[in-house]
Amino acid sequence: MGMVMVKCPETGRAIPTGMKTDRESFQRSTVFFGRTHCPICHTDHAWFAREAWVHEPGASAQRRSAGSI
Repeated sequence: MGMVMVKCPETGRAIPTGMKTDRESFQRSTVFFGRTHCPICHTDHAWFAREAWVHEPGASAQRRSAGSI
């Protein structure tokens, strides 16, 4: 499981949306619109699912180690 992330349009930094899912489920989900309060610039940002991604800590390390076996 990971956190759905979007980019703050003011700072360009990644911010969490508060939604948790895995990449496969998120990619299969219908297109939707969301709104997230940004802890960096203290503004609400509107976003579409196509602008978001799932950050799964450790997932890239797991893929690297699986590929080296």
